[in-house]
Amino acid sequence: MSKTERLFQLLNLLRNRRRAITAQAIANVMEVSERTVYRDIQSLMLMGVPIDGEAGIGYRLKPDFQLPPLMFTNDELVALALGAKMVRAWGDNELGSSALAALEKIQAALPNRLNQHLEDIPLIAPPVNPHPQFSPHSQQLREAIRERRTVQMQYEKEDGESSQRLIHPLGMVFWGKVWTLLAWCELRDSYRSFRVDRIQKLTNTDQFFEIGPEKSLQHYLNSWCVQD
Repeated sequence: MSKTERLFQLLNLLRNRRRAITAQAIANVMEVSERTVYRDIQSLMLMGVPIDGEAGIGYRLKPDFQLPPLMFTNDELVALALGAKMVRAWGDNELGSSALAALEKIQAALPNRLNQHLEDIPLIAPPVNPHPQFSPHSQQLREAIRERRTVQMQYEKEDGESSQRLIHPLGMVFWGKVWTLLAWCELRDSYRSFRVDRIQKLTNTDQFFEIGPEKSLQHYLNSWCVQD
């Protein structure tokens, strides 16, 4: 790792903490020596970065200090660009447009040297074959997940039978061909998964649900691991 990249990493580490962090803790996270941490802290301070430090307590950025919004390493830019390409290829139309818009904003703010590097990334994420089928309710589902809003759903089961469900949408998973909604189903009083391309009708209700240790996306995923 170059010194510039190391300083960026140190700045981000300090920015993401409200309390002081010791030089030893910084060294452990960054996998460098304490001596290197002391030198890098001194370099940042000489550059005008307002760092408060106290022996035995640690270092922290002053609360009013704002970092520039774009400070990426080459590998971070590669990850961002590839992630945007994957969303465009495998997400629905709205997510694809948002990914493209985000990538254009990043490119507009980058210096020419890094911008050219972003355009030359030789990593491609083509659409899967067959292309995943998206429900016209994908955006509505994402909003319900974010707001923790209960939804009424009409769903076509694998045998073609239609089913009415009141669900608590928790998250969505892409399996390479289809998107699946993970939810708590009030009818079954248990977790259930639903293919989003089989949702026939979706209606938001005025009811909201809460997540907890026994009902959450993470709890659902943990139950999968236990079953395996």
